[in-house]
Amino acid sequence: MKHAKLGNLDVARIGLGTMGMSFAYGSADRDDAESIRTIHRAIDLGVTLIDTAEVYGPYVNEELVGRALQGRRDQVVLATKFGMISHTGRAGLDSSPASIRIAVEGSLRRLGTDYIDLYYQHRLDPETPIEDTIGAVAELVAAGTVRHIGLSEVGVDAIGRAHAVHPITALQSEYSLWTRDPEDGILATLRELGIGFVAYSPLGRGFLTGQIRSVAELADDDSRRDNPRFSGENFDHNLRLADEVRGVADEVGVTPGQVALAWLLAQGGDIVPIPGTKRVSRVAENIAADTVTLSADQLTRLDALGAAAGDHHNEAQMGMINR
Repeated sequence: MKHAKLGNLDVARIGLGTMGMSFAYGSADRDDAESIRTIHRAIDLGVTLIDTAEVYGPYVNEELVGRALQGRRDQVVLATKFGMISHTGRAGLDSSPASIRIAVEGSLRRLGTDYIDLYYQHRLDPETPIEDTIGAVAELVAAGTVRHIGLSEVGVDAIGRAHAVHPITALQSEYSLWTRDPEDGILATLRELGIGFVAYSPLGRGFLTGQIRSVAELADDDSRRDNPRFSGENFDHNLRLADEVRGVADEVGVTPGQVALAWLLAQGGDIVPIPGTKRVSRVAENIAADTVTLSADQLTRLDALGAAAGDHHNEAQMGMINR
């Protein structure tokens, strides 16, 4: 697999998101043994960037990833996140220096490592200046506990202010054929500053694979049932979008998911998608998207689809996104 640069951090062009192994997408079919096999298979196929967060579970996803990486830690770039959980007793988001110092120790313990390659602020804390947050993480970099600093779902102003305190390696935000928000000034800012982009939910929470044809197929505790894009008329509109992706996939002779990933890779060599899966059978399919070439006409047609109908998070989650 080809590689990309996130700042000065070298990673394989496609990473692995592990959230769904422990969190959000229904609990009935969770299988830690299969998830660990999935992580191992991804590494065997050349994936280097493995992404988790303390809030996934909470905590249990980091523990799962830690077990999977026993004996293989030096083969991966390990990313995790802080700030969605307060360790100081505050309500809501907490990226205060005091909370960060507690958060990092917990993440290191659960992951079974003495350093984190890429440590993201998961969401902007409205009560803590980003300069204070990045300053605290910069101290962890100086101590060797953290090697690179990342941000997630923040806008141009916050990126600039953070980068002025300490070089930011990557921004992680949602980006896909049905979530085009980063194209509105954010990608240009990142490129100007030499910051890489990590795209989460590059398959539209599974929708762009064409496998989801009805909300009834989702488990009762699947968080997508609370996502505006999976409800009512939005779902019907977005189903037509997914069918257009399938049409291109049929032309190329690949899967819709591979088309969605190939489109994203075509947006720039500094973009690294982290499709999530909890099944060994899906890993090779996702990684093979790196070999898919879309024609100029196909890329133009996909561009013309426009964003999906409905917000990409529920109201409370959208309130945490900084633009």
